Amino acid sequence: MEQSPEAAVTEAVQSLSVSKPEIADSSNPNSNHELSLEERFQTIRNIGEECIQEEELRNLLAKKPEPICYDGFEPSGRMHIAQGVMKTINVNKLTSSGCRVKIWIADWFAKLNNKMGGDLKKIEIVGRYLIEIWKAVGMDLEGGKVEFLWSSKEINARADEYWPLVLDIAQKNNLKRIIRCSQIMGRSETEELTAAQIFYPCMQCADIFFLKADICQLGMDQRKVNVLAREYCDDIKRKNKPIILSHHMLPGLQEGQEKMSKSDPLSSIFMEDEEAEVNLKIKKAFCPPKVVQKNPCLEYVKYLILPWFNEFKVERSAANGGDKTFKNFEELAADYESGELHPADLKSALSKSLNKILEPVRVHFKTDKDAKELLKRVKAYRVTK
Repeated sequence: MEQSPEAAVTEAVQSLSVSKPEIADSSNPNSNHELSLEERFQTIRNIGEECIQEEELRNLLAKKPEPICYDGFEPSGRMHIAQGVMKTINVNKLTSSGCRVKIWIADWFAKLNNKMGGDLKKIEIVGRYLIEIWKAVGMDLEGGKVEFLWSSKEINARADEYWPLVLDIAQKNNLKRIIRCSQIMGRSETEELTAAQIFYPCMQCADIFFLKADICQLGMDQRKVNVLAREYCDDIKRKNKPIILSHHMLPGLQEGQEKMSKSDPLSSIFMEDEEAEVNLKIKKAFCPPKVVQKNPCLEYVKYLILPWFNEFKVERSAANGGDKTFKNFEELAADYESGELHPADLKSALSKSLNKILEPVRVHFKTDKDAKELLKRVKAYRVTK
């Protein structure tokens, strides 16, 4: 018997229930059996610059040992360190805390947003390249806790479930409300949007329910559509809402760049950049002496280096204070603000740390024939806004 559109929508949103406990796999090295509820909560909560709502997160972890976390990306060109290193750090924290992570390879969404000129073949190449990077840099993919799902394939396979949900979300929101979500595509509310870009937020909102996500783990720039999903739960009288865990957005390396730009070669460090390229970009980065706020070099240490190594090593001559290892950002910020740590020493140490993280990626793309070919093709593609 064919399922009605109303039944399909109801089935999709039922996925957010936390009343049915699941059994964690004790054989999985990422199993949460050794962590207390509070340890799991703190590890997951620390990922987000913002969490909506903390009590809901704690309640979810108490009732569901293996929550489902959703993250997604448009295959839109070369990967910078925020997308590569920060996502790896966050995913590994989630899996170590017992979560299952579904990474949505949003190929259809990239087409809607005219990435790679809307060419799905190019978009697929970029998507495969991105997955290769996460494998190489150290995302914990053992034990099946992380799934890469292509939106086109998943939607086609369950179209009778997906499209009624999208249409219901579209019917329950006016155009003005949807346009306010245009930030998720890297667009502004004042831009002239195509019809495809208007439809995009409705689809992304539907993804959350379609993927049975308990937690939306995305950047702050995706916050508006995640809030839309919580509002949709109110519309359909759904009690258990997706928890929003929005991580910090790393700035570009140049002054005043709130976000990395793939089109500006000095704005971003790419995951396969050579050591000399990393050194040059950091050398030219904005890093005013004694200024901590909006200093991209310090932000990279805070959000990339310290979480990765649990310390930040600065090597310098005895005349300049000698070597020093910082165990937390507060200590580093105090030394920098006082002038005890010079920008040149900070930059040198940052470059060395970043190159240590990126070296396995560089090796992979030089030694693996298929990965090497993927990178060659992606580098040849023109970046489109």
